[in-house]
Amino acid sequence: MASFYQVSMLALCLAFVSDGARPRVPAAREVASPAPAAIVIGFVGGFVHHDDRVHAEVQLADRLREEFAPGVAVQLFENHHGKDAHTSVLRLLHANRDGAPSREEKQNARIIIFGHSWGASEGIELARKLQKDGVPVLLTIQVDSVSKLGQNDSLIPANVGQAVNFYQLDGWLHGKTEIRAADPSRTHILGNFRSDYEHKPFTCGQYPWYDRAFMKPHIQIECDPEVWSQVESLIRSNLSFEASAAPALGPVAPPLAKQ
Repeated sequence: MASFYQVSMLALCLAFVSDGARPRVPAAREVASPAPAAIVIGFVGGFVHHDDRVHAEVQLADRLREEFAPGVAVQLFENHHGKDAHTSVLRLLHANRDGAPSREEKQNARIIIFGHSWGASEGIELARKLQKDGVPVLLTIQVDSVSKLGQNDSLIPANVGQAVNFYQLDGWLHGKTEIRAADPSRTHILGNFRSDYEHKPFTCGQYPWYDRAFMKPHIQIECDPEVWSQVESLIRSNLSFEASAAPALGPVAPPLAKQ
C-alpha cells in the first residue's frame, strides 16, 4: 500500500501538471471611460438623507438622472459628506478613474452645484475646494443657505462662473439675504431672490411634523414649486447640448423671475 508520503507527493505532482497545463488568462486591462459631459452635485439640508424623496432636491436629482444619464453625472450628498463629494468630482473628471485629473481635464470641467440650507453652504465650500484644485464651476445655486460652522456661504469663490441665491425671512431660521462675488470680473451674481411665505402658505404635508412645527418657512421654500422650477431651469439650460459640448461658451442662464 502506498504510504501517506507517496500519496501526498503524487497529489502535488498532479496539481503542478494540471496547473501548468491550464491556459493562462491575461488580467483584464483597465479601460479608460470618458469623463461625463457635465457633473451636477447637490446637497440636502439638515439631517436629511440623500435618498429621501420627500425633499425637492432629491426629486430634482432623480429627474435629471432620468433625462441626462449617462452623459451627465448627477450625485446627491448629505451636507456632512462634503469630502466624499469632492473626491467623487475629482474621480469623475479623470477618465481612467485611477488618479488625479490632468490639467486639461480640470479646465474642461463643467460642474453645477446646488443645495438647500446647510447643503447650500456645503455647496459653496465644495466650490472653494475645487478652486484650490484649479477646477472651474459653471454655476452655484443656494436655496435658503444657512452657513455651517467655519464656512462662508455669502462669498462666492472666483472659480464660479455664475451664482444665484434664493432666500426667505419669515422664520427664525432663514438663509443669507445676499451673496457676493470674491472677484466680480470672473463671477456673475444672477441675483438674490426673496420668497415671502407670510401670505403664501405651503403645507409641505409629507415633511416630518417637527419640521413643519419649528422650521415652517425654512421648509416652505424647500417645497415651493416656483423656486425649484427656476432652480431646475437654470440647471437644464447649462446641461443643453451646446453648453455641454463647447466649454468655450461658458455658463448659460435664463431670465429669472423676481420672487
